[in-house]
Amino acid sequence: MQESQSGGGSQSGTGMSPNMSGALSYVLGLITGVVFLLIDKGSYVRFHAFQSIIFNVALIAFWIVYSIVFGILTMVPVIGVIVGILGFLISMVVGLGSMVLWIVLIIKAAQGEKWKIPYIGDMAEGYASK
Repeated sequence: MQESQSGGGSQSGTGMSPNMSGALSYVLGLITGVVFLLIDKGSYVRFHAFQSIIFNVALIAFWIVYSIVFGILTMVPVIGVIVGILGFLISMVVGLGSMVLWIVLIIKAAQGEKWKIPYIGDMAEGYASK
């Protein structure tokens, strides 16, 4: 999950250190991921920008599917209440988990670590190397 590879101390295309650019690529999710992908060509920053983009697209896709499935299931007469409670618990776990992961990604990038989310990190690394 973790690969220690410092972003280095030299400035990136933004005039900031690669560590700071990598950390900021997570701050506003898709928006800052795309911005840093477009303005910085360093592999460290591109990795974090791609990981931010892929992570947020996956999270958005999850919430869309979740909303549709649980929205339909809560309308079923007998099981609607049980499904509603289960849906609430799932949303709390995913919401808190994604927030903790988001904070960890920002901190790790600021520390110069190329910390990879399973599967998503490998995808980001592949895109960043192109």
